Amino acid sequence: MAGLFTPLELRGVTLRNRIAMSPMCQYSSEDGFATDWHLVHHGTRAVGGAGLLIAEATGVEPRGRITPNCLGIWKDEHIPALRRVTSFVLEHGSVPGIQLAHAGVKASRHRPIHPTPNKFVPIEQGGWMPVGPTAKRFGRDGPVPHELTIPEIRAISDSFVAAAGRAVEAGFRVVELHFAHGYLGHSFLSPLMNERTDGYGGPFDHRVTFLIDTARLVRNALPDDIPLLVRLSCTDWVEGGWTIEDSVETAKLLKREGVDLIDCSSGGASRRADIPVGPGYQVALAEQIKREAGIAAGAVGLITEPRQADAIIGEERADLVLMGRQLLREPYWPHRAWVDLASERPPVIAREYAWALSEARR
Repeated sequence: MAGLFTPLELRGVTLRNRIAMSPMCQYSSEDGFATDWHLVHHGTRAVGGAGLLIAEATGVEPRGRITPNCLGIWKDEHIPALRRVTSFVLEHGSVPGIQLAHAGVKASRHRPIHPTPNKFVPIEQGGWMPVGPTAKRFGRDGPVPHELTIPEIRAISDSFVAAAGRAVEAGFRVVELHFAHGYLGHSFLSPLMNERTDGYGGPFDHRVTFLIDTARLVRNALPDDIPLLVRLSCTDWVEGGWTIEDSVETAKLLKREGVDLIDCSSGGASRRADIPVGPGYQVALAEQIKREAGIAAGAVGLITEPRQADAIIGEERADLVLMGRQLLREPYWPHRAWVDLASERPPVIAREYAWALSEARR
């Protein structure tokens, strides 16, 4: 039976354990460039023992960023700084991954540490016009988004493909597409956000077109040994919105296109969502995707304790546990988990710290 410290194989990549750092915005870039902050952020958690580290939502074009301070990969000049991060991560036994993203109608926002956090950045102050499937705002501030034309939608799919190529050149060994949390990809999927009447809106088969087309194009452009993940908001938690049943059917389609794992999150399409937040509250979504779609699934959301995480894997509810805030609070959480679980598998740990972990087992 698999456990938290059982390696996981995805295509040509082997993760040393089932612990992954979920992509989390750091709001520490200028013009999309990675900085020393990203090196330390990822490097610490690589030394900390996680198997997979997924870089934050990374804009495939400038207007695809959530804030002006978000990471980007829309030009070749971004590659060297990112390669500096991936090289260190690989050197210390973790696998570097990247989440390719487009913020859509939620773009051009101030970062959380700004005096007016999350408010729209005026265009005259360096902001930009948001875009979406429909000319419909998500919040109360900012302009009505530009409704994308069909050629513009296809051009964004091409931007994902180009970004995936840069990601591989930068040393990332896992690529994830962000189709969750009300950002551009999810806004096409959810009937709460997509009011189109053409081939990209209306019935389910049309609303999934942008995702399926983009996944197919990216998969075909990636080397065969690079795993492709997709993060979905598996339910909108609102009546009339996107459902777990929709996600199961979508996961089946994605599996046929060569997607290797569904990263199962939820919400983001509506402020009316009634989300039952609690320990492991999204694990059941991953379990249903894994069981009914026959594809590997990752669980995320208030997974904080080693025995909780180990049980999720051991009970075959998910194949991977993704941790966000807990790894911000405790970057060496995998070391604690190894001690608490008395795992028989040896941990992969930086030689500089090995003595401390051996002492903890006494």
